[in-house]
Amino acid sequence: MSLPTEQKIELQVQKGIRQSEDDLVIWIQDALDETKYEDLQESQFRNLVRVADTTESVEVIKNFIRYQVGREKKWGRGEGSLAERIIKDIDNNIKKAAQIIGECCETDFKPIWLELIRRYLGYGARYLKYKRDGNAV
Repeated sequence: MSLPTEQKIELQVQKGIRQSEDDLVIWIQDALDETKYEDLQESQFRNLVRVADTTESVEVIKNFIRYQVGREKKWGRGEGSLAERIIKDIDNNIKKAAQIIGECCETDFKPIWLELIRRYLGYGARYLKYKRDGNAV
């Protein structure tokens, strides 16, 4: 018995997302290793993860990052900042990965883009915890 087309597409999308995870981890680790930010706490990063988990809008996520930059310097400011890097990754690397998965699966890329962003940010929260508390191992 074969799966309905909708289920086949969903399985293909999930496979594409899982295959993108290495890239997501590398992109956020590079962002946290190569950019400027000051004393960013894991809880502050988790607030961004929560925003991403509760919206269906990429623009809302980017707006929250910009709001945080306006409030304090912890995310860095301007060129070379963590905030700018995350927004660039969202608009470029992550969007491109989502579009490729969407094209391959012949489905809308926007929900895929959101899922990839959520995973990217979640991996970032984990890595920031490691950088702050586990790096002395």
